[in-house]
Amino acid sequence: MTELADLPAVDLVAAYRAGEASPVEAIDAVLARVDSREPKLCALYAPDPEGARAAARASERRWRAGEPAGPLDGVPVTVKENIATKGTPVPQGTAATELIPATEDAPAPVRLREGGAVIFAKTTMPDYGMLSSGASSFHHLSRNPWDLTRTPGGSSAGAGAAAAAGYGPLHVGTDIGGSVRLPAGWCGVVGLKPSFGRIPVSPPYPGRVIGPLTRTVADAALLTSVLSAPDERDHTALPPADVDWTRLDRDVRGLRIALLLDHRVGLPVEPAVTAAVTAAAQLFASAGAAVEPIDPFLSREMLDGMDLFWRFRSFTDISALPAERRAKILPGIAQWATSAEEVSAAEVFHGFSQMDAISVAANRVARDFDYVLSPVAPIPAFPAEQAYPTGDPMRAMEHIAFTLPYNMSGQPAVSVNCGWTPEGLPIGLQIAGKRFDDLGTLALARAYEQLRPAQRPWPRL
Repeated sequence: MTELADLPAVDLVAAYRAGEASPVEAIDAVLARVDSREPKLCALYAPDPEGARAAARASERRWRAGEPAGPLDGVPVTVKENIATKGTPVPQGTAATELIPATEDAPAPVRLREGGAVIFAKTTMPDYGMLSSGASSFHHLSRNPWDLTRTPGGSSAGAGAAAAAGYGPLHVGTDIGGSVRLPAGWCGVVGLKPSFGRIPVSPPYPGRVIGPLTRTVADAALLTSVLSAPDERDHTALPPADVDWTRLDRDVRGLRIALLLDHRVGLPVEPAVTAAVTAAAQLFASAGAAVEPIDPFLSREMLDGMDLFWRFRSFTDISALPAERRAKILPGIAQWATSAEEVSAAEVFHGFSQMDAISVAANRVARDFDYVLSPVAPIPAFPAEQAYPTGDPMRAMEHIAFTLPYNMSGQPAVSVNCGWTPEGLPIGLQIAGKRFDDLGTLALARAYEQLRPAQRPWPRL
């Protein structure tokens, strides 16, 4: 029998409705799981077990009265620590931040609480979210449940680890260059980067989105249905849309799907990754889709331009801090950012302009194809102690060639597990859709869940 801590959210809600389980039992199971595994994983920040139990008791009363507050009433949820929750400091993963409690909930926690979800903890991230690992000057080093010597990815590091370890079914992360999809891919879970503006963000920023990390596509869709409700604090948000997020059945016959196996920019794609993604493409083809290989559309100039712009943006932020706080930043981040001190305005502008160049290139592919398949990352999870997969702060973006484009283009993209390395590490398949086709992208990921071989048991540490 599946333990309550491992039960998908859609099944938990069904169990509450049938009286077969209660929110109190669910949060107790999740907190017991956390107690047994968290000392090894270090995925959580500011856990609030007593507050969670109180919320679960309130939810239990609503279910007994037949009046649930919403589709997530009583479901345990974590929220990435850079998403403000009232009363909790937002350290941004770095010891350089003054720990001042947030004065209000950001949009995502507002929507979760309105629907009765039980937020029991925040999840960890690296300094300023500028790493694809769990290294942080503030948090303990987060680790991957599949192999504790490996990183869970980042910057939604704790969220990816928590999802794979069974800290309940739903986890909320953020993504500006791959920060939901990379940990999802390296932890073997589902991670959605929605269309830009689909889920309100505060404060908004070009390319930055909030997205779910879950064990199933159905749970990712359920969480998206709640998070995508409007919030006036995000002036970049899309107009409210009437989307039935439960409509995940999809016949792949007749779809035209692009297959991108190598951008030929950044780290080379490892053979095991190529083999797993190719096998996934063959499953779609066998189900009736037309799968066609395509040439790369991301250039060295585009990737380097974004790197330079982000370095300068980070240098601007860091240089405004007092010297004693600057000294606390993770050394690699500080080195990476301060390297932009002498760049010219023209260079910064050219780097910024690569956002549009990438967007044009990515959306051009979407005009000719319904969806694009690719690896999430060219490599599996790298050693946990390494801040960067290259080991070099000055080559910080060499692993995000597949994920970065869709942040800039605004397209939805989802990671779903498609195989394993010889060492047993998960390999992520990325499915990207046309702008605003979040439901279709999730539906294709759900179709792949049904096509792929049976998955391995979740790690038990």
